[in-house]
Amino acid sequence: MHRRISRCLVLLGFSISLLARAQGPPQSGGDFSNNPQPNALPSGVILLKGAWSSASDSVTPLPEGGRVAGSVYSNQYLGLTYALSRDWTEKYSGPPPSANGYYVLAQIRPAEKFKGTSRGIILIAAQDLFFTLTPAGNALELTNYSKDALSPDYKVEQPPALVRIGSHSFVRFDYVSPVAELHWHVLATQIRCHMVQFVFTSRDTKLMESLIQEMGKMTLPAEAGPISGRGGGEVPVCIKDYAQGENVLERIDPVIAERHFNPVPVRIIIDKEGKVKHVHFLSAFPDQAKAITDALFQWRFRPYLRDGRRVEVETGVMFGRAPRRPTSSSAEAVNE
Repeated sequence: MHRRISRCLVLLGFSISLLARAQGPPQSGGDFSNNPQPNALPSGVILLKGAWSSASDSVTPLPEGGRVAGSVYSNQYLGLTYALSRDWTEKYSGPPPSANGYYVLAQIRPAEKFKGTSRGIILIAAQDLFFTLTPAGNALELTNYSKDALSPDYKVEQPPALVRIGSHSFVRFDYVSPVAELHWHVLATQIRCHMVQFVFTSRDTKLMESLIQEMGKMTLPAEAGPISGRGGGEVPVCIKDYAQGENVLERIDPVIAERHFNPVPVRIIIDKEGKVKHVHFLSAFPDQAKAITDALFQWRFRPYLRDGRRVEVETGVMFGRAPRRPTSSSAEAVNE
């Protein structure tokens, strides 16, 4: 009996920690911390910037560039606008993208003036499919992989299934923690070779269902979908591993004086003439970013043709030590 109670407490703590990580409250300082006074920076210490996201220009939209303004989350890179439900807001900004291409785009929660009795969290996240560590090629396969990898402490309520909300198609996956009584409703689509997720978490399933139905009002690119979403039209076509083999006509290796032993995932946009016009570092030290940018601007590619016309291409290149990928797992077919 004692072991069962202990196990329940551990699972409850783990589930609540997942919810807390989605909100992103600080450990010290802020409204939800144990210590409302922020920690002071140490004196007499030189603080150096570590690996971070950056880009070769400040004009080209980036995945992490989305913002909440006027109760609307908008992301120019993804072509996404999402009107927040009444009395819901964003309090904390997400961290920079990870080295394997995971983004926390927005963390939406009830505002202080929220009058409802039940609360929850909406997490908007993205996974760059060029750099994902899982063996998945689109949002549908990646969602199936997540279902297969679900911990035994959770129960699948609805296996991945294709759904349509308004004029948009998603793959939906629901699961629950029976001990913590928390429900997760995951809806995913694909935009510009990114899986974009909307994760609704709460104990109140009716509240979450009403919020999910409001997704029908959002705007998404016409080509977005669980197995589509590969760019084109007004944005570059995204092609995995385009920067290799016979596609590369000229290549200069970057010269980096200091070795950091970290992965450096880079997205590049290649113009119609085969030249690199934009470089986006998901994670890199400043000296790495400069050296790699200088080298990439000297690369030359075979122009990509679609329907006999040259188009811009967006692709990914991994420099440095690539993260390890899982050794085994397979995506199962979706329940349609």
